[in-house]
Amino acid sequence: MNCKGVYFIAYRKSPQLIFKFYLFLPMLQRLLTVLIVFAFNVNAFSQSAEIFSPDSIKKELTAVKIETSLHIDGILNEPEWQLPKTSSRFTQIEPYQGAAPGFETFIKVLYNKQFLYFGVFSQDSLGKKAIRATDFKRDFNYLAHDLITLTFDGFNDNRNAMCFATNAYGVQRDYLSFDDLYFDIDWDGLWKVRTARTDSGWYAEIAIPWQTLRYKKTTDSVQNWGFNMYRNRRLTNEISAFSPFPRVFSASRMEYAGLLKNLKPPPPKSNIRIQPYVLTSIDNYKGFDSSTKPHQTNFKFGGDIKWAISPNTVLDLTANTDFAQADADLQVNNITRFSVFFPEKRQFFLENASLFSPSIQIAADGSGGFMHIQPFFSRSIGLDTSGNPIPIVAGGRFVNRSPKNNYGAIIIRQKATDNSPGTNFFVGRYSKNFGDENRLGTLVTIKNTPLGSNIGTTMDGFFRLSQSQSINTILTYTNTTNTNKQGFAGFAQYYNSTNHYKIWWTESIVTKDFDPQMGFVSRSDVIGTTPGMNWYYRGKHLPFKKILRAFEPGFLPELYFQASTGKFIERSLYFWPVWFNFQNGAYFGYSITPVYQNLTDTFRPLNITILPGAYHYWQQEILFTTDPSKFVSLAGDYKWGTYFDGRIISADWKLQFAPIPHISVLAEFNRNHFMHVGVPKSNSTIDLYIIQGRFALNPRLQLIAFYQKNALDQSESYNIRFSWEYKPLSYIYFIYNHGAVNDLLHSIRQNEDHVMAKISYLKQL
Repeated sequence: MNCKGVYFIAYRKSPQLIFKFYLFLPMLQRLLTVLIVFAFNVNAFSQSAEIFSPDSIKKELTAVKIETSLHIDGILNEPEWQLPKTSSRFTQIEPYQGAAPGFETFIKVLYNKQFLYFGVFSQDSLGKKAIRATDFKRDFNYLAHDLITLTFDGFNDNRNAMCFATNAYGVQRDYLSFDDLYFDIDWDGLWKVRTARTDSGWYAEIAIPWQTLRYKKTTDSVQNWGFNMYRNRRLTNEISAFSPFPRVFSASRMEYAGLLKNLKPPPPKSNIRIQPYVLTSIDNYKGFDSSTKPHQTNFKFGGDIKWAISPNTVLDLTANTDFAQADADLQVNNITRFSVFFPEKRQFFLENASLFSPSIQIAADGSGGFMHIQPFFSRSIGLDTSGNPIPIVAGGRFVNRSPKNNYGAIIIRQKATDNSPGTNFFVGRYSKNFGDENRLGTLVTIKNTPLGSNIGTTMDGFFRLSQSQSINTILTYTNTTNTNKQGFAGFAQYYNSTNHYKIWWTESIVTKDFDPQMGFVSRSDVIGTTPGMNWYYRGKHLPFKKILRAFEPGFLPELYFQASTGKFIERSLYFWPVWFNFQNGAYFGYSITPVYQNLTDTFRPLNITILPGAYHYWQQEILFTTDPSKFVSLAGDYKWGTYFDGRIISADWKLQFAPIPHISVLAEFNRNHFMHVGVPKSNSTIDLYIIQGRFALNPRLQLIAFYQKNALDQSESYNIRFSWEYKPLSYIYFIYNHGAVNDLLHSIRQNEDHVMAKISYLKQL
């Protein structure tokens, strides 16, 4: 990998940095060569199926038009369901790619002028006893449930998909996929599903309005769409699909999709969704200064409008935006030198988030390292640095997506408060698709306050070199007018993921004055090199195959320089000699990691003071989970060893109890125990307790609660939320929030309580 041009441009005034980087570069190149050679030699020992090309003859499923409307109840007893032919046999994806499934799945498709209907039967010889589901949360954890997922490519571009999933209890999960790389997980479509569970399997009856789907406007009277469906029989973790795809990909990799034929949808037309709300609240404060009224009563109203101008173009408008029902952030006690990334949870900002948020690709297994660079992060709008809400007056978002071009803009006005001035936010985005799955894009962010402006400009690219290989890159620049500071950040990542191994190599850089006030960066003033590799072995020498699915050891080194001085400041060599994936979805891993830290400034993790200097230490870690689909499951992350100039034991335990899907309780206990660390030699224990509960009569009527207490600042909070979806995407909420924390400056305990009632109503025109 040759990064000479990038580093020369960014650091032409720092020859010391360039000199030290090039001393280190040959070692990195040799390491990359070793990784690649090892990866390709793995194939000689693996007996898993290879990544195969899409079949030139696609599997077909024919839909039948009807003139009547169906009653969606999950029974499939209407005579219309006898008209269409049943789908051909599915193909197994996991655990034996290409084999016949152990449990059959059948699909039938009908449609009329308003809806596209699916009737699905997931056969199971154990019937109801085999079904797994741990909760009724919309957008549930797909790893813990029996489910089916429908994917549609209405534009036949082999890149983008609309995805609709349900579990065996009719809980919905829907999302948008782009290149099987970026996902709008929290997109909520308007559709209906009901299910029925029997002694021979479970049925799903699905009705998707044509207005919810996106497809081409064409003069052809009949359309054929890219389509796929996959099923996970969770008891045995058997995944099968209508149209097969390599197991390293997902069902939204649409070049592997089949065809849904004989569709005669109505011409796509403009439609409008209006969702007003009214909210009333009672707020009580105790222990705050005199500027805060101890008792307040508020009433507010506002809402959102979504105008689907065409199948490609959507305009969203919001006024007096409210997020009272959004999930609160769970606290994290961070002992690393990287900032914690808290995900966005507010609905307005979640939709189309993937278009506006190009970022470094960090996989769930840690590939890509801890570095996270995201030029636009929507939590910079309407929230302060502690996650407390700041009122949004109004805003809008315009998005156009097509097979060749994607562009959009966001404009938001944030209200002035006692702690922050009135602020205007702008985000502009354009990306160009070319070739099979390549993309170039640009992004502009502007934050304007009375004190000045912060402007960010970004260029990014994604290049699919082959079905398994890709390169992802971002270059971003910021300029803050009131401080006259200018900074630069960027990364380039090579990624190679196959059935046998995963290899990645990431180079990242963040200068000292890089200031993404509308973005997120996990660490500043740093150059990072984070290569790595995981090996996937399922061959004949794997023992206990009835229990074990794969042996997946890995090596994940991370190396960091200080960008402003060129000093070598950190090395962590994560080696996972043991990693087992089990047939039931459990896993167990053990790692040992030598660490070198060269602190140039004082480091204060969890109120421990560690002075500048060079530190060498070793840590070990055990990471595991039992079967997450069972009614009782346990997950743990246990670390021990030396830590800077002392020792540490760090543990995080999660226990879930879900005797039936209607009841789900998750308890988490996190402890960091420091021994003779820092100045003075400190012994301290910091505990964090979190309890979450979800109690549901059905997927539409739920009571959700959580409690958390942190010994770090003696804070505690709890939230209770009643939610009733009285019609699709229309809700009634009753919410109670309590928070308490010690004000160390004034030696007083601060308490706040909020009671809220909110009603929203969605009308689609």
